[in-house]
Amino acid sequence: MRLHLLQVGYGDDEPVAARRDRVAALVAAQEGADVVVLPELWAHGGFASARWSERAEPLDGPTARAMADAARACGAVVHAGSVVERDGDRLFNTSLLLGPDGALLARYRKVHRFGHGRGESELMTPGDEVVVAPVPLRDGSSLPVGLATCYDLRFPEMFRALLDGGARLVLLPAAWPAARREHWRLLVRARALEDQLLVAACGTAGAHARTLMAGASAVVGPDGGVLAEAGEDEEVLVVDVDPGVVRRAREDFPVLADRRL
Repeated sequence: MRLHLLQVGYGDDEPVAARRDRVAALVAAQEGADVVVLPELWAHGGFASARWSERAEPLDGPTARAMADAARACGAVVHAGSVVERDGDRLFNTSLLLGPDGALLARYRKVHRFGHGRGESELMTPGDEVVVAPVPLRDGSSLPVGLATCYDLRFPEMFRALLDGGARLVLLPAAWPAARREHWRLLVRARALEDQLLVAACGTAGAHARTLMAGASAVVGPDGGVLAEAGEDEEVLVVDVDPGVVRRAREDFPVLADRRL
């Protein structure tokens, strides 16, 4: 399985439409990938909460359409990061998982909202579903994949729920700030290790809304080892992973069988 993590960088001076076109072209160019992963809220601005309402779009809006076209162009499953979804008078931080034909495989509305009473936690409605979906790979096999987003990383019970839902790989888009980069690195490894999962965590580069982003996108194995990590700038991180490593890790060290709670 080949994972392409697109650590997109952007600033406040790039219009949303121009960024959407630029990133769609980048996704379309990812030939040979099984799964392409984008960061959280890359189109609308992860920390640009003052602009979210005006930039919000329905589930089948311009970002989703552009990503569906890009998925068809590269022939890969595309985790389109997340968008500010407008559903009636409510906003959600919604991740879209698209098949190689551009069809929607799964939708995940972020459960844990960041902000401590401001920003996302004030403006967004929380999701209420744990999402695990089968993802087709180029070799004809299928892999159960769990979806989580950014701040979800701080809640281990979320990842236990994904584990119990059958996930072997978790895709985690994020807009994580540079000020807490070491938290990001530690938590991504911890979630993979404690649940014996593969975790593909795609962060954001650049600086917007007066916030410098962490970068450091990574793929981590079920033993907590970092298989690959990006730097701080915009980058495409390409990682080949054997999905069987999860089964072997759980057989060789069956810690999950000893759970009591």
